[in-house]
Amino acid sequence: MPYATPAPVTTRQPTQIRRLLQERLETLARAHQVPGAQLAVHTGGLTYAVHAGVADVATEEPVGSGTAVPLGSVTKVYTAAVVMLLVADGDLSLTDPVGTYVPELARLPRMTVRQLLSHTAGLPTGPDSDDAAALTPARYLSGHATDLVCPPGSGFSYSNAGYVAAGRLIEEVTGMSWQEAVRAFLLEPLGTAPAFLTGPAPVRPVARGHSANALTGRVRPVQQTLAPVEAPAGALLASALDLIALGRALTGDGPRTVLTEEDAEEMRRPVPGAHPGVLADAWGLGLALFQDGGPQWCGHDGNAQGTSCFLRAEPDSGDVVAFTSNANSGTALWHELADDLDRIAGVSVPPAPGPRDGTPVRALPQCAGTYRNGTVDYRVTADERGSLTLSVNGDSPAPLVCHPDLSCDLVDPATGRRLPGGRFLRDPDTGAIDRLQISGRMARRTDLG
Repeated sequence: MPYATPAPVTTRQPTQIRRLLQERLETLARAHQVPGAQLAVHTGGLTYAVHAGVADVATEEPVGSGTAVPLGSVTKVYTAAVVMLLVADGDLSLTDPVGTYVPELARLPRMTVRQLLSHTAGLPTGPDSDDAAALTPARYLSGHATDLVCPPGSGFSYSNAGYVAAGRLIEEVTGMSWQEAVRAFLLEPLGTAPAFLTGPAPVRPVARGHSANALTGRVRPVQQTLAPVEAPAGALLASALDLIALGRALTGDGPRTVLTEEDAEEMRRPVPGAHPGVLADAWGLGLALFQDGGPQWCGHDGNAQGTSCFLRAEPDSGDVVAFTSNANSGTALWHELADDLDRIAGVSVPPAPGPRDGTPVRALPQCAGTYRNGTVDYRVTADERGSLTLSVNGDSPAPLVCHPDLSCDLVDPATGRRLPGGRFLRDPDTGAIDRLQISGRMARRTDLG
């Protein structure tokens, strides 16, 4: 169905806005091979919720407004909010050493609760879910979170291990499991029916993740593989409407039994030293912060096995946008849909990061080397012309396009498309390139003389 430019938003009725959102969601879901998706937009005191497609291509059960979708890392926002509620109750402080509550981290350099929630504690990303499947939080942290990628407070490195530690902190302070705490302190007050990838089966309809192959046109269901220990980093399932409730709480517009305006503002405040590179413009407590020259939005992206979910909220206007999809191609759908929201509903979501403008440089052989984050090795190789490729744990290398400021884009070998990658960093004392931040994760160079 061709897409016509909508009439000015100021003359549009709510029924027309909802119809246009529905039509656009259906069109883009077909174009991107997404079996099912939900979109909810809260603006001007009204919430528009639309959904399309099926929750599972095998059963053809339709997606509804209450269908819960695996949120992936959007779960981290809920975990951070629970910690913030404990801070508000006086059970702990953001400046407390994490080791006070998480004994496995007590012997590491002092890291604070604030640093833990903002990915500035220096913790590595953590092992693959398959390798963590049988681990308890204590064994996970003692075995996989002791080799820091940078001193606490000195840099940003996105870390699932940090949120395993945050879940352990919640359990130590409350005497409850992470699931019990997030249910009692956050989900139930927000009116969200609890659903988790780990533990008992959800009592609400759920969507299954899917893998979409653009070349063959085939869409097939996939299994979730999240380890139980990783639940605080990625185990929640929710609908777009559930995310609207969370987003409104983050703007200070939600139930006062959840977050006060002051607590919500604290979560949205940029943390010093949190420079997330291609992920966002800044980072707060569990929240990515986006600005792009306009108002500051907060939110998070999440990808589970075969799902892509997004939350954005802007406190000044009260606008909140939430999107869920049950396919790995849902990210591309979201980016295209978000670009249309201003024309349809008058909501201007900051755009996704794109490749750098300007003339790249080809010869940066000084960046070649091996960089490590926990169990992940990043191998940067230079050819005879100085052009670089990146291989992760021995996988097929992908070309890097570098810029004079040492930022770099990744080139998809299959399509040739440039994607935001990250940046190389210099030692402030020697000037030597000693770190690589790729997709928000910091890795230390291991082959310096």
